Amino acid sequence: MEEKFICPKCGNRDPKYFGYLNGKVYCRSCITFRGDDVEYTARKTEQIDFKLNFELSDRQKEISKTTLENYKNGINTLIYAVTGAGKTEIVYETIAFVLSLGKTVGFAIPRKDVVIELLPRLQKAFDNKKVIAVYGGHHNELKGDIVLLTTHQLYRYKNYFDLLIVDEIDAFPYQNNELLESFFVKSIRHNYIYMSATPSNRIKELFKSEGYSMLTLFSRFHNHSLIVPKVKKISDTLQYLFVLKLLRNYHKLKKRVLIFVPTIGMSKKVFDFLKLFFKNINYVNSKRENKDQILNDFRDKKIMFIVTTSILERGITIDDLQVVVLFSNHIVYSSQSLIQIAGRVGRNINHPSGDVYFLTNEITENIKDAIKEINYCNSNM
Repeated sequence: MEEKFICPKCGNRDPKYFGYLNGKVYCRSCITFRGDDVEYTARKTEQIDFKLNFELSDRQKEISKTTLENYKNGINTLIYAVTGAGKTEIVYETIAFVLSLGKTVGFAIPRKDVVIELLPRLQKAFDNKKVIAVYGGHHNELKGDIVLLTTHQLYRYKNYFDLLIVDEIDAFPYQNNELLESFFVKSIRHNYIYMSATPSNRIKELFKSEGYSMLTLFSRFHNHSLIVPKVKKISDTLQYLFVLKLLRNYHKLKKRVLIFVPTIGMSKKVFDFLKLFFKNINYVNSKRENKDQILNDFRDKKIMFIVTTSILERGITIDDLQVVVLFSNHIVYSSQSLIQIAGRVGRNINHPSGDVYFLTNEITENIKDAIKEINYCNSNM
């Protein structure tokens, strides 16, 4: 019997994705992922120090120690931690241990904007090591002590990472993407750590069935509860008037607000309405060319309100922030997405509270599940 061809890059076995050119087989599943493999290079052993900008709680320290012991014993770890729990800092101890052995660490995240946001934090924490970022359009340098990269770029690192950390495993485009998962598997030399505020039931069951370690952290680093959203059932038209009323109040209080909408077209439409009443407002979406500058203006309080798509549901931390979600019954809002959006509020120790509004013309199962999960985490702090 003829042996079936297996793609050496992505592991594809399905013949419908194979083609032939000049007598050679090529794989259509991963043909767009072009680039040479990065060759593994062992490093010298050395003492590694890192810096934390806050002291870990007792539970964070416990999870940090267990994660390190898991790595030493060859056990994969899932850190199931609520938004704002400080899960990134929890893995610093394991990162330092792996680096001290002269080995290589990868930190993969599905979205480029979150990679860019995290880079200065890791560089500051490990300021005596080479921390680089690799993502689409930014891959001139591929080797570092810590490689922070998008999950799409894992194809370059076959059998490369002694420790691979994957954050936001529930996020698009990584979740349920067989191609990206195959790149992940092929890039691991030793063990991995998954991190998520909203891991899928499939991932939870995988860790149980394989005898891996799932560690939970349901309290934020400042020990305050997650913000439970206020759900307002209201018609689509009246949602415009309701958000206008909210923003007028927040304007008086000098509060910054993210106004989430489900589509790119709607971001411009809602912005055009609200800019009739406010000057300090702008909008962002995946196609907005100057969104980085808009976000910097938001951080600097040059603008106070941003209308946004789900592009800002993760990876952004703004002090004393409020959130309003328009049309939260839209199909684009999964329960995980709504939890992440709500998690933008109350992340700062000096402002652990705030408002989250879900505006909707019907109470969907995703809205119910998001509220249920937030209440569950709060009850298990």
